[in-house]
Amino acid sequence: MGMDAKAYTAGIKELRGVRNDLVAVTKELAALQRHADQLAAVRDKLIVDLSGYGKAKDDRIATAAGLSISEVTAIAPSLAVTSSGPAASPGDEPSQPPAVAATAPGALAPDLRPRPDEGAEVGADRRDVPASADSIATGDASTPTATPSPPSAAAAPAPPTPAAVPGAAAGEDRALPSIPAGERGQAWAAVDPKLKSTRPQFTQQSWDTAFLDAATGSLVYKDRSGRIDLGSRSAADILTAVAHVLPESVQRVYITAGDPWHRDTDSHPSLKAAVASWLNAPVPGWTVASGKGQAASKDLLAGHFVHERHPVGRWQRDSRHLELVSIGTWFDPEGAHPTVVRDAFLLLWKELREHWKNANEVVLMGSPARTGRDLWTRTIPTKANAKWNDGYPVMSTELRELLHATAGQGRTELITPPNVPDELPQLTEMDRTFAYAKHTWISAVGVPQRVTAQTFASWSEAEQIKALYRPSHWQVRVTVPDGWNHVGLLPAPITGEAAWHYPNQGGRTFTTWAGGAEINLALRNHLQPWKIEILDGLVWWEDGAPLRIWAGRLKDAWAALQKRAEDIQNDDDTRAASHLASRAVRSILLYGIGGFAQRPRTNTGSVPVEQEGRVPRGAEIINNDGKNITWQRVTFSPDPNAHPEWSAGVWSGARAALLSTRMREDDVSVGALHLPPGSIIAFRTDALYTTAPVDWPYHGQPGDYLMKGHLNFPVTAPTSLEDLMSLRDQGRANLEDLHAGRQ
Repeated sequence: MGMDAKAYTAGIKELRGVRNDLVAVTKELAALQRHADQLAAVRDKLIVDLSGYGKAKDDRIATAAGLSISEVTAIAPSLAVTSSGPAASPGDEPSQPPAVAATAPGALAPDLRPRPDEGAEVGADRRDVPASADSIATGDASTPTATPSPPSAAAAPAPPTPAAVPGAAAGEDRALPSIPAGERGQAWAAVDPKLKSTRPQFTQQSWDTAFLDAATGSLVYKDRSGRIDLGSRSAADILTAVAHVLPESVQRVYITAGDPWHRDTDSHPSLKAAVASWLNAPVPGWTVASGKGQAASKDLLAGHFVHERHPVGRWQRDSRHLELVSIGTWFDPEGAHPTVVRDAFLLLWKELREHWKNANEVVLMGSPARTGRDLWTRTIPTKANAKWNDGYPVMSTELRELLHATAGQGRTELITPPNVPDELPQLTEMDRTFAYAKHTWISAVGVPQRVTAQTFASWSEAEQIKALYRPSHWQVRVTVPDGWNHVGLLPAPITGEAAWHYPNQGGRTFTTWAGGAEINLALRNHLQPWKIEILDGLVWWEDGAPLRIWAGRLKDAWAALQKRAEDIQNDDDTRAASHLASRAVRSILLYGIGGFAQRPRTNTGSVPVEQEGRVPRGAEIINNDGKNITWQRVTFSPDPNAHPEWSAGVWSGARAALLSTRMREDDVSVGALHLPPGSIIAFRTDALYTTAPVDWPYHGQPGDYLMKGHLNFPVTAPTSLEDLMSLRDQGRANLEDLHAGRQ
């Protein structure tokens, strides 16, 4: 559209006015920023001054400052040293010690590589150990496990616990807790006399459930479906709409699409803050569920669960309890209509009933984690002659907290330029199918033996090797060998969101905790053994396979649903439902194993700023908008089914197998260490991304590597998670095109 001279002159005048206004506002902003910086400096000085008080509490100072605990401890590191981690009950003293830098002498671990006189290939099993190396990493049942006797050498005194070190800035090395010296530390290696995992004597109650697409308003309940008006998609509008059309028997509504908790993300500093604000906004006629005065249910929890992507909102009105739950923890519905999601849950329930002896034991609870643990409890042996028929012992509180602090989950790492080329020749995603199911063959059961550096050094090499092939958790000093040119093997703690990284620079030394599978691999890998010094550790000598039956049934259910999806040709919805149901089985095992770790429970709430005294002790401020304070509190309560030692063992085995594992039936080793140095771009829990050609066998069995994505042309190296996820999606779409013959 043209412009005449008059309009041009007027536009110039308007532009000058905007310029002048912008200059004035910019000056005001600069003045305000200087004032804000001055106030922040005063605030920080007050925080530092208050931290000098001997009984200073990081949570109380954080509340007064309107900051998170992590922000306060970054300003005053001395507060981090006295932080108790999981929130304690009033009057309780934290049992977990502060993080310390281990400087005591260590005991050198033996070389686990096969000796030349054994006539075995590099990476094969040692013949003088009770279990195969691969069985440690993969849970392979092909090698029988003999029950070793614990070394008879008397335990030497524990080394003195070094002094605590202050917290580091984000991205720097982070010290992990240590077991205390002396009798107090020895007492940690015990089981809780008050807790034991036993088979339940009650029947789990099922919940009436509906499925809602919050983007379109499509609502499905049993065989009924329709569309409802969700208004602004606030929690209040959604609760009002679904409560109006659903019977009072419905207690749970799965949100299959739409993510309404993300509707105001632009007005909040983070996704988590946006979700917390959405959950804690006033809902007339409803209150946040307290769990009190409700009908008895083992699936009934109180308070909201704040998660960036998969939150749970829990409300009550009189005697009615209603939850809005993200479907994302079960599976990605991939755009499926709520009717398909409903059918997936029905198929899942029916298939699980085929694999549990008492079909009434199968109830789909509010999350795959709770469903998984409930199903597991119904596999606990009860026969008179069965081992552990009186229940599985639960580790001491101190030991569980130690494992919680020192046992990471899946490996997540992005390797960026200049460690890889700026332009990659190609990129392939290799994903381990149903990986965690491969690592449940043997688990730590019974009372562990605490093994100090002196104790380990006093053992013979044969005794040391036995210990390194048992379920175990070790505090070690690690030295990367000179000349090492591949990826890192062991996790090292750092501050910041990542929590762990994997050093690989030759000569680098660091201190960490790691599971027996990873220590084993670092000592016996076919490239070059790493130097491992044992500082402390826990070894479980008794035989136990508490997860074997449970995982076996889930593997069978998964395989049956996978086959069903593959066999269906002319019914897209049923095929999609079968596929989603198989993904749900995977989630039950994956999150069920995570649930054994007894991650602390998080509750949230909101109070007006003038009532900050009502923020519970131990709560962290996650948002302060000047009107309301939104807080979250982490609790670590007694749990008869808490087994972080099992989760830690599975995670360690999975991380080790991501690097190297043996496919016995094909006589081939696979994993990152069997690809060229410099060809690994990223690790994402069960997957690795590589520029190298990969032709590994695939039989569709748990633990097998499946090519999930492939970009057969040059691409720019990713420098962020967003870049990697974009390439992942492109690679998966491109691989589908390649398979379809469209390229």
